[in-house]
Amino acid sequence: MANTPPVTFDFNFWIALFPEFAALNSTLGQAYFTRATGSIIANSVNNPIFGDGNLQYLIYLVTSHVAWLSCPKDANGNPSATGTPPSGSQVGRVASGTEGSVTVSFEWAGGDKKSLEAYLIQTRYGAEYWAATAQYRTARYAARPTIVVGGYFRNPIVGPGSGWW
Repeated sequence: MANTPPVTFDFNFWIALFPEFAALNSTLGQAYFTRATGSIIANSVNNPIFGDGNLQYLIYLVTSHVAWLSCPKDANGNPSATGTPPSGSQVGRVASGTEGSVTVSFEWAGGDKKSLEAYLIQTRYGAEYWAATAQYRTARYAARPTIVVGGYFRNPIVGPGSGWW
């Protein structure tokens, strides 16, 4: 029996949350959802976010991030079902730019532990996801359990009268 993912893609709900993607069709939305849950955020009951009830919203944030980077844009730069495909040559955040003769440079912090952050902060959706999931990226200390056999503790002092007490 296959595990059923806890979140299924609901195009109308996604558009209600992020109306800027209304010009896209449901097939494109599903494709972006599949990419988001396939490589960035786990659509699983084992995901620690699942227990908090925020998994669907956070998955839709990552779906929006992938959509914004991947979807065709109209002449004004808005998402569109048809239009200019996104350029594949610029990756990363804008590091600097000029206006006369249009110069822009991009910065990518890939290759280190912050490469996922660098990828996500390219859009407001990814940045919101990164901020919202900060609590899940911290180490949690789990103390070594103390085993008590039969409720008795071993006396650590060796000598007369030592032993179990």
